[in-house]
Amino acid sequence: MPLTLLKNHRLEFVLRLADNCLILSQRLGEWCGHGPELEEDMALTNIALDLNGQAQNWLEYASELEGGQRTPDRLAFLRDAAEFRNCLLLEQPNRDYAYTIARQFYFDTWHSLLLTDLLGSTDQRIREISEKSLKEVRYHLRHSSGWVIRLGDGTDESNRRIQTAIDELWGYTGELYTPDTVDETVCAERIGSDLSTIRSDWLTAVHHILTEATLRVPESSWMHTGGKQGIHTEELGYLLAEMQFLQRAYPQAQW
Repeated sequence: MPLTLLKNHRLEFVLRLADNCLILSQRLGEWCGHGPELEEDMALTNIALDLNGQAQNWLEYASELEGGQRTPDRLAFLRDAAEFRNCLLLEQPNRDYAYTIARQFYFDTWHSLLLTDLLGSTDQRIREISEKSLKEVRYHLRHSSGWVIRLGDGTDESNRRIQTAIDELWGYTGELYTPDTVDETVCAERIGSDLSTIRSDWLTAVHHILTEATLRVPESSWMHTGGKQGIHTEELGYLLAEMQFLQRAYPQAQW
């Protein structure tokens, strides 16, 4: 069933929260065994596991909202790309460590603000999952913002690389805080957040870290859109082909 046609805004909202975590977890998992140093290899793997656990919690709730039509595993491994609701930023390839850190920093800053606000949601399950997730996400933000500063205020080469990543990924950040009908509906019902407030706080926090890192704040106002509505880049297709291979090749396989 194409999720674009769903009128259950609560389910759409929860799937967005789930898919953001799931897709970024998969991206970070690609660094396992390939990190720039052992400590970072372990750090990124642990962050990936945190996000995977958060995705599991959100998908369990999404399954309940669907009335149990699909299990969390089916939602993760048997949906096609057009049914995923993650922001486009999170499906972008790792490229190098600077890109990974810039992508993580942009998302962590937003994720921390969103989960903090969702502690006041009228939906008890959203409050509970947000509270549990926030403890991990605060660490994620300390990690990514610390590396932005370290790379930006480091050597000429590290500054160049992180500035390039900051500039090129900037155009994917608007989707995080630009509301659509789903966002406006869950905000009005106080299930979700007011993204205009999130946007203001996000910009302030990002500007602060970039300034400390001696980096330029991108000036472009043009933004990519579509991920929250199921319109993705080809990168998601490649990611899902790898992530979903086992389940699709061996349906209902269990360890």
